[in-house]
Amino acid sequence: MTHRVTSMLLLALGTFAAMGRAQEPERPRVRDVGLVVGVFATGEHNAITDVAGVRVGHATVIEGDSVNTGVTAVIPHEGDLYRNPVPGWILVHNGYGKLIGETQVREFGEIETPILLTCTLCVWSAAEALKEYLLAQHGDWKHTVNPIVGECNDGYVSDMWANPVKAEHVRQALESATDGPVEEGSVGAGRGTAAFVWKGGIGTSSRLLPERLGGYTIGVLVQTNFGGFLTINGAPVGRELGRYPFWWALEPQDGGSIMIVVATDAPLSPMNLERLARRAIMGLARTGSYASNSSGDYVIAFSTSESVRRDREKRVPLTQEWLPNPEMSPLFAATVEATQEAIYNAMFKATTVSGRGHTLEALPIEETIELLRKYNSLDWDETLPPQR
Repeated sequence: MTHRVTSMLLLALGTFAAMGRAQEPERPRVRDVGLVVGVFATGEHNAITDVAGVRVGHATVIEGDSVNTGVTAVIPHEGDLYRNPVPGWILVHNGYGKLIGETQVREFGEIETPILLTCTLCVWSAAEALKEYLLAQHGDWKHTVNPIVGECNDGYVSDMWANPVKAEHVRQALESATDGPVEEGSVGAGRGTAAFVWKGGIGTSSRLLPERLGGYTIGVLVQTNFGGFLTINGAPVGRELGRYPFWWALEPQDGGSIMIVVATDAPLSPMNLERLARRAIMGLARTGSYASNSSGDYVIAFSTSESVRRDREKRVPLTQEWLPNPEMSPLFAATVEATQEAIYNAMFKATTVSGRGHTLEALPIEETIELLRKYNSLDWDETLPPQR
């Protein structure tokens, strides 16, 4: 095992072996085992919340053996989002899914509500709860509101047909949202989701550009539920572990989806947020996804920069200074890296979940680390010069 695996991880793995599968210990993030993706440094928490003002909250819903689902909320800034919406874009890479609020975002290029992620058949109840929550904040306020709610199908281990997500779960996710570290794995909207036939879930990562490249921060959060040929820093992990599409001995795995949320403090126009969102799909591809027929692959991107934040009540021409196109390349690269690492974090942190007579097994950490060592996929940062 690589020398960068901490004593805490070794203790956890030893405890795991002693305890069997009845109760899993704390699982590592990928950097805990020396898996470094790309060349840019991460933010303080290596999370979407490294983008100042962004908060994340979860509500996890577990009911007996039939329900494993939840809600994850991403809040772009601490102020009144309706009064001061953020520039935003929604990219539909493969549209087999349900995403409420998409057309208005693509029409106006702005996001006016928190972003919710949940289960496929829960999007309407979650959107209704978000609408009521926001209207209540404004008292007698009479206006429309455009909830942004995306989903992944967790029906393999959860009875999503029972409409298990209620208004109180949406409130819990919104009101528990904080900055700082983000809980990952089998939590919130990721409680019942998969990735590459293993257990998936919520993952996050961030990148901090050097000052000479603008000093901007990119943060990504994912809800994984897709398939493909799991590849980690070039190592064919899925193939080596015997779990990949179209192998005759495996249960067919054509479906699945992913929701990707990209935040940045760079002052970007909706057009460049669309371009940024397209690069998140490149990060997804690097992990081994090929966007299968029934995979709903979406990216929601927004800028938190106060210099480009909208004021809904203004009726005069806006003066906003967008980042010029030639300065976008470092942000593109950072988005690719952060998306890739967020997906790996989701898988590393996810725990085994059973429900409805099925089980989604967690990615085996020890075997995966050995494969990463075999393919020289660890400690790549040790070959980089210091960033300036």
